Amino acid sequence: MNESASNYLNALNIQQKEAILHSEGPLLILAGAGSGKTKVLTTRVAQLIKDKKCFGNQILCVTFTNKAANEMRERVLKLTNNKSNSIPWLGTFHSISNKILRKHAEAVGLKPSFTILDTLDQLKLIKNILAAENIDIKKNPPKLIAYLIDHWKNKALLPANVKINSSDYSKINALKIYKIYQERLRLMNCVDFGDLILHCVTIFKNFKEIQESFKKNFKYILVDEYQDTNYVQNLWLNLITNDSKNICVVGDDDQSIYSWRGAEVKNILEFEKNFTNTKIVKLEQNYRSTKNIINTASSLISNNDDRLGKKIWSDLKDGDKVRVNSFSDGRDEATGISDIIEKELIKYFSLNDIAILVRAAFQTREFEERFIKIGLPYRVIGGMKFYERAEIKDALCYLRLIQQKNDDLAFERIINNPKRSIGDSTLKKLHDLSRTRNKNLFETADEILNEDELKPKTKESLKQFIKLVKTWTKLSEQLDHVQLLERVLDESGYTQMLINEKSPEAEARLENLKELRASMKNYSNLVEFLENISLQTSIDEEWEGEKINLMTIHAAKGLEFNCVFLPGWEEGLFPHQKSIEEKGDQAVQEERRLAYVALTRAKQRLFISFANNRKYYGNNNSNDWMPSMPSRFIDELDKQYLEINETAKDNDQDFEFSQDFNFMEEKKSPGWKRYLQEKEKIKTINYTNNLTNFKIGQGVEHETFGKGKVIHIDGNKLLINFKDSGEKKVIDKYLKQFDHE
Repeated sequence: MNESASNYLNALNIQQKEAILHSEGPLLILAGAGSGKTKVLTTRVAQLIKDKKCFGNQILCVTFTNKAANEMRERVLKLTNNKSNSIPWLGTFHSISNKILRKHAEAVGLKPSFTILDTLDQLKLIKNILAAENIDIKKNPPKLIAYLIDHWKNKALLPANVKINSSDYSKINALKIYKIYQERLRLMNCVDFGDLILHCVTIFKNFKEIQESFKKNFKYILVDEYQDTNYVQNLWLNLITNDSKNICVVGDDDQSIYSWRGAEVKNILEFEKNFTNTKIVKLEQNYRSTKNIINTASSLISNNDDRLGKKIWSDLKDGDKVRVNSFSDGRDEATGISDIIEKELIKYFSLNDIAILVRAAFQTREFEERFIKIGLPYRVIGGMKFYERAEIKDALCYLRLIQQKNDDLAFERIINNPKRSIGDSTLKKLHDLSRTRNKNLFETADEILNEDELKPKTKESLKQFIKLVKTWTKLSEQLDHVQLLERVLDESGYTQMLINEKSPEAEARLENLKELRASMKNYSNLVEFLENISLQTSIDEEWEGEKINLMTIHAAKGLEFNCVFLPGWEEGLFPHQKSIEEKGDQAVQEERRLAYVALTRAKQRLFISFANNRKYYGNNNSNDWMPSMPSRFIDELDKQYLEINETAKDNDQDFEFSQDFNFMEEKKSPGWKRYLQEKEKIKTINYTNNLTNFKIGQGVEHETFGKGKVIHIDGNKLLINFKDSGEKKVIDKYLKQFDHE
């Protein structure tokens, strides 16, 4: 290793070195927030290569995001002096599974050129199946079916392996759709994200020679963010871990916050049980945050029972105390926070260094309105993904159909976009004929041009469209992918359609298409481009310019900012009501871990706040205002590190907030009064906004809608999944209880 790499190793602390130099057998690295785990992972890879333990391509390193993988790849190359043989298999579970599946696609009935569907494509396919099977879409919401399919895939369950209680009618149709869905994917040569991993597991189980080839090749396995792995990912890892058990997992059980998408914290909690003779190294020194912030976070997470136990610490300065502020309502909270930013923080920090992290996405609205009003620039992280915008999806579907004619979803999206006099009735006829003839939509459309199935005008439009696609397919062998897209957008009439609109929205869509063409230049060909963008889990956010960062806490995982605001720390919002209703104490513990993640994003300044009243769901109905009580999490913070509701002063300047701030003394604040009255109770109760005697999961009966099951409670309004009528929101007095059949 070069001199800079040696210096890099020498700069590590004792625990980091221990984690890097332990090369044989299973290793669990418990990495606290801001403890330099990426540095440890990267240096461990470089050290294995330097010590000639293996070649780079004999190391499998699984990361949580593509961004982390790219960052690690650059660091490894730098540490190993850019040697080409030092590049490990590095990527997310999905990207590595994609690489494996492209090589062995035939083993699961696919071709290597398969297309990866995104969430919108999945929902469209499910809707098509529901329509074809004449299943009521209202009683069987596509999003619920998509959720169940994803849930089953996260549990490594193919349709034949799913077991359902005969009385669980909400899942019976979902399983039927799952079976058809998988078959349609195979016929279209498509996969969804869940398939990427599940197909690999199926291959490893059914083709031992393929499994053994990977077990033999991967002499060392490293896994980042192990606390966020789900069942099928853990199974995937176990199937390719060889007898030497040289698997190193890095994670923090205190930051496991993704159970809602299948993550199982028990994977990290039980790692030592599953791998005998596991070496455990704890990285507890935090290099990110001040002592007051770290101590505040530690005092909160210590209230969790299900944890392996570690104590993060910092040798940075004490810093400012964590402020806890009370506001009259959400709008006042947005005003107060913007005042802090304008009157205090902006003097010392870039707007890019300031973040507002919310528990629920609806909270961003009041901040956006406030920032627009006063002219503070901001960006919303984790909003609509670039590749999910309508114009981008349209362009990609043209390219997908050119590459793969059996992509029915792409065909369906662009056949009449721009308008070509090919309406829904024609598309329905194409669907019916394609099922009868067992052919894809493109083949069927091409066939019926020689038949009398369509009206002359429709037939001529379809003929021109088919001719264009065939022409573009031939051109794809001659032009590069950027030139091809330009021809497609021009000759299809798509660009002209947007020009003719002459609206600001159309102008923005044209700009987005320019951005798409620019992004395509980073890839060598069409196949590489389509494959890589389909694996994008989130947009690479635009970080140019000075802007405040506004996002959910989940979206902030892995990020850090000098100044962090945490609004909405109220019972029912944080911890979240619905989570507690569904999972009880386990949900409270995960919500507390989420709060811990939020606290540890801050480096220098941290502000927590709650409102005495909160307006939910953005409705204008005054009845949606609800009184709030401060979160139980506030009570769990060690008060010696807090500055609660006092006139705010900065350590380095004489400054007092204006009266607009609306700070209240404890005795005047109704929120604090409720808090003081109830704080002993909230340690034991599971808070819900439940003004009824009914419970989640209970069987009910309605005079008109029939029998169903309670799936959500909002005051005295119950959301019921009725057996014959689908989901309905009903006031409790119109319901009566009944025992499940």
